[in-house]
Amino acid sequence: MNQSRIPPSVHRMYGADDLSQAATFAGGFINFGYWHGIDLAAPTPEDRVHSQEQLYRLVLRAFPEPHEQLRLAEVGCGRGLGSALALREFRFAAVTGADIHPDQIERARAVNARALATYPDRLSYTLGAADELPFPDGSLDGVYSVEAAQHFRELTSFAHEAARVLRPGGRLVVTTFFTADGPDVAERLSILLGSFADGLDVAHPLDGFTADLAEAGFTSITTESIGADVWPGLDRYLADIVPPGHWTRHFRTAWRDGLLDYHVVTADRA
Repeated sequence: MNQSRIPPSVHRMYGADDLSQAATFAGGFINFGYWHGIDLAAPTPEDRVHSQEQLYRLVLRAFPEPHEQLRLAEVGCGRGLGSALALREFRFAAVTGADIHPDQIERARAVNARALATYPDRLSYTLGAADELPFPDGSLDGVYSVEAAQHFRELTSFAHEAARVLRPGGRLVVTTFFTADGPDVAERLSILLGSFADGLDVAHPLDGFTADLAEAGFTSITTESIGADVWPGLDRYLADIVPPGHWTRHFRTAWRDGLLDYHVVTADRA
């Protein structure tokens, strides 16, 4: 895979800057978290880790049982903690984490060395882009992605690649923040949020992604808003660790203004 395809902002943030080390992302996971049931009076770093694990569990529960018969791939696996959690807690037949950034794959293999040694035939990490997945046609029962799709330059190719690697009846589950439709949404997000301004995040309308999935051959497409269990919890945690007025505090504002929301999207391969 040609590494020059990695956008500079993504290359920097997940390479030299190693976003997982930021206080915002405690514990090595890199997602905003699912805060349902967590006391927000004074959230701790342990609560932050729990919120991130809960987001993975929410996604993984969307796959049908028996889990022991399913071979899965995670697209945009980062440091690979979520892939290891999927295997450890849900007992899938096999889980492969794929990521476009070679530094992240190197970290995933180092951080999860014990799990890789314990499950040498069931857990693995490999280089792979969302629009060029490193799996044969129809070889997977499930594909999932946790807070990575906002970095993909476009989602049409991802939808078609997911359809290609899934067997008929296989399931795709994606969770991340999607934007509203509208001519000025992307511009307003670039003003509010530094990650949109520098190109790290891309404004992907939810309706556009569901249309891509349908065109790629998916059926039973569902979307669920979970913003109420993401943005308030994240913002409360950030209040104690980032300076007042920092742009990351504006995610909740963008949600309140209807510019974006967090969704879980599921779809089945026809």
